[in-house]
Amino acid sequence: MGEQGDQAWRNYEGSTALDLTARYEALQPELLHTGLSDLLPKTPGTILDVGAGSGRDAAWLAGLGHEVVAAEPSADMRAEAQRLHPEALIHWVDSYLPGLDAVYRLGLTFDFILLSAVWMHVPPNERQRALRKLLGLLRPGGTLALTLRHGPAEPERQMHPVSAEEINRLAKSHGAMVVHEESAPDGQGRSEITWTQMALRLPDDGTGALPLLRHVILNDLKTATYKLGLLRSVARAADSAQGMARSAGDEAVSVPLGLIALIWLRLYKPLLDNDLPQSPLNRASTQALGFAKQGYQAICHLSPLDLRPGATFTGATASALHQALKEASATIQQMPAHYMTWPDSDRPILVARRGRVGSAPQTLRLEESYLRQFGEIQVPLHLWRALARYDAWIEPALVNEWERLMFTYAERQERQLDRDTLAQALRWSDPERNVAYARRLAAPLLEQNRLYCVWSGKRLSARSLDIDHCLPWSAWPCEDLWNLMPSDRKVNQNQKREKLPAAERLAQASDTIIDWWQQAYIDSGEATSTRFFTEASSSLPVDDPGNDPGTVFSGLSAKRLALKADQQIKEW
Repeated sequence: MGEQGDQAWRNYEGSTALDLTARYEALQPELLHTGLSDLLPKTPGTILDVGAGSGRDAAWLAGLGHEVVAAEPSADMRAEAQRLHPEALIHWVDSYLPGLDAVYRLGLTFDFILLSAVWMHVPPNERQRALRKLLGLLRPGGTLALTLRHGPAEPERQMHPVSAEEINRLAKSHGAMVVHEESAPDGQGRSEITWTQMALRLPDDGTGALPLLRHVILNDLKTATYKLGLLRSVARAADSAQGMARSAGDEAVSVPLGLIALIWLRLYKPLLDNDLPQSPLNRASTQALGFAKQGYQAICHLSPLDLRPGATFTGATASALHQALKEASATIQQMPAHYMTWPDSDRPILVARRGRVGSAPQTLRLEESYLRQFGEIQVPLHLWRALARYDAWIEPALVNEWERLMFTYAERQERQLDRDTLAQALRWSDPERNVAYARRLAAPLLEQNRLYCVWSGKRLSARSLDIDHCLPWSAWPCEDLWNLMPSDRKVNQNQKREKLPAAERLAQASDTIIDWWQQAYIDSGEATSTRFFTEASSSLPVDDPGNDPGTVFSGLSAKRLALKADQQIKEW
C-alpha cells in the first residue's frame, strides 16, 4: 500500500516493497472487505483503487468483472503488482493523494473508489483537499469506501491518527452521506490493531439535480460569493417557505424574488457585520457591494432574525427595508442569476425577472403578495424538489465552500480570519425555542376552563399545560403559531416527545387543533390572526389559505408527510 500525502511512500521501494507485497498478498480481499461487498456496483463498473499497493484488491475487483484504475506511486510496488496481477482489466497509474493529478488527467469518473489502509498516511492538514478530490471523481450515486487503522504506528511507516468522527464531519461538509460504518478486527491477527470500515455516497435522486448542485457549489467559476449566496437563499426558501412557490408550468416553480432577496440579506448581514471578504479584491463592509447601498446601510440595526416572512415594519424602517430589498433584487438578477448557468452553456439555471416595484408602504408586512412585487425567480422543478428534500446535506456543502472562498480571498488580501468568527457568521440563525406568546394566548382559555390537550382531549390546568411543537423542533425548527399547540404535560413529555404525529393521530386531533387555532389565534385580534395566516402561507405547502384554518390543517398534514418521507422521523 503506497504512502500518501507527504510523499513518504518513497520509502516503499526495494526490499520494503517486496516485504509489504508478501504481507498484503497473504490476506484474502473477499474476507477482508466483507462489510463493503454489498456496496460494490451490481453490474460491471469502473472502480478506482487508491494506494493499490500489491494489486491484491484491484485483482479481486477485476475478477468480479469491474475495470479498475489502480493508483500506486511506488514504482517498485507497481512493478511487482503488475507481475503478480497482469489482468487486462487493471489500468495502473502513478498517482497519490491529496491531488491524484494523474488520475484526474484520465478524465474518468468512477462508480466506486476504494481506499484500503490509506487514510492514516494522509496528513490531517491535507485531508479536506483529499476528500474533495476523491468525491470529485465519483459519479452521482457512487460510493467511496475507506478502511481506517486504529492502534500504534509501525516505526518505519509514517502514520497519522484517524477517526470515524472526522470522516463523518468531512463528509457532511462536502455534501456526502455516510452509508456504512462498521468495526473490524485486524486481518493479520494483531490484537493492538483494529479497523473501521466506512462508505460515503453522493446522493442522487435520479433527476440530475444533485450532480448539478455539486457542479455549481464545487466546480463553477466564482469571482465572488454571490452564486453561493443565491443558491443558499433558494435552498433556505425551499426548506422553510414552500408555501410561497407557485407552479410555472410543468418544469419549474416561481418563487418571489423579494423572498430570495430577504433571505439573501439575512445571510449576508452577519458576514458584513464581521468585515468578512466576499470577493478577492476588497474587504466586506468597506467595499461597494452591489446590494449594500443606502437601503442596506439604513437597516444595519436589524437582527438577521428580524428578516423573516411574517414580520411587520413601519415608518423609516419600512422605507429602508423596502429600498434594501430593491437593491438586493437588482444585484441577484444582474449578477449570480445571470452568470449561474447550465454546464457548457450560457443559459441561466435560475431565471430571474424583475417586477414593477412601487413606493414603500407605511406599514410593510413581509408576506407573499408584497415580496412578489419585486419579481420572480423560476427554479427548475427537479432542482427545487431536491433542495427541499436534501437541504440537510446540501447546506453543509454550501457553507464549507463559502468558508473556503473567504479564506482564499483573505489570503490574497494578506488578512488573517478567525475561524470561529467566520463559522458563527455563516451559521443560519433559527428562531429561538420560545413558546411564551402562545402560552400567553392560552391563559384566558385556561381561566374559562376551555383549553384542551389537542392529542388526548383532556381539559388542561395551569399545572398540566405544555405548549407542544406539533412538528418536532429537533427535525424542523419552526416557531410559527400554527405549529404551537396545547398538550397535556404527561402526554408531551412521556409519549410524544420529539416524535412526529402519525397520520391517523393527526387526523383524529384535527377538530381540536382547528378549535385551538380559532380561539387562540384567529379570534385574538387582527394582528395575531394576520400573523397566523401569513406564517402558514409562507412555511406550509398550500395555496393562499385566506382565512380558512382547514386549509392550514391540510398544509400541516402535507408538511408532516414530507418530513416523514425525507427525514424518516420516528412516529407517534
